[in-house]
Amino acid sequence: MLNYTTHLHKDSATWVTFVHGAGGSSSIWFKQVRDFRKHFNVLLLDLRGHGNSKPSLKRVFSEKYDFDSITNDIVEVIDHLKIEKSHFIGISLGTVLIRNLAEKYPHRVESMVMGGAIMKLDIRFKFLMGFGKVFKNVVPYLWLYRFFTFIIMPDSNHRESRSILVHEAKKLYQREFVKLFKLSAQINPLLRFFRAVDLKIPTLYVMGGEDYLFLPSIKKVVQRQSSSSLLLIEHCGHVVNVEQPKLFNDVVIQYVADMSS
Repeated sequence: MLNYTTHLHKDSATWVTFVHGAGGSSSIWFKQVRDFRKHFNVLLLDLRGHGNSKPSLKRVFSEKYDFDSITNDIVEVIDHLKIEKSHFIGISLGTVLIRNLAEKYPHRVESMVMGGAIMKLDIRFKFLMGFGKVFKNVVPYLWLYRFFTFIIMPDSNHRESRSILVHEAKKLYQREFVKLFKLSAQINPLLRFFRAVDLKIPTLYVMGGEDYLFLPSIKKVVQRQSSSSLLLIEHCGHVVNVEQPKLFNDVVIQYVADMSS
């Protein structure tokens, strides 16, 4: 089972589950935990091969590594904790996993908060993934990861986000990093399907105005999906919860509270 941490609220029955992105860990939410635990029950987890979710030798060589299997890792934890429904908050690749979970288990999802959401890969990101596929077995993965974070978050005010993600990526195994690239072969048809299907589950997209690679597609998605809304944070990049934590926390806590009432 994935490594997880819970913070239980003495009065609230509402659960909020945080899902981090590729190369990160649950520690990416360190600016959220104190505020959210005042209002809700909080579940933080480390995805397979990330943070303290170290893969066993058997899992490394035998288990599937695709979006469905990683999604089912999350469901295994909420089943274990007997959480019937939760609000899900994700960042970057975590938003893809949350959307996949909502597709397969809509009855488990009260709402989705998608920070730095990925719903379409533009030509620049596809080039990055192609570059990574070619060099993933030759170049040290941390070099590639540093390069990717700089392309996605190039501005000086994105420096803290880049630093945090690279620090967390140091905990990754090379084998896990290679597996992340293999996921790229599955992601385009999956995102195309997500853009076409409106689940009608309340969804708040929280995007930085400087999220150059992913913001344009999210604006189009929000226009087409009836239960979606967009919070655009100016002068902010991809990792919105790190760069603008107070605004992120205030808006998302109110959103979750409204969706729970």
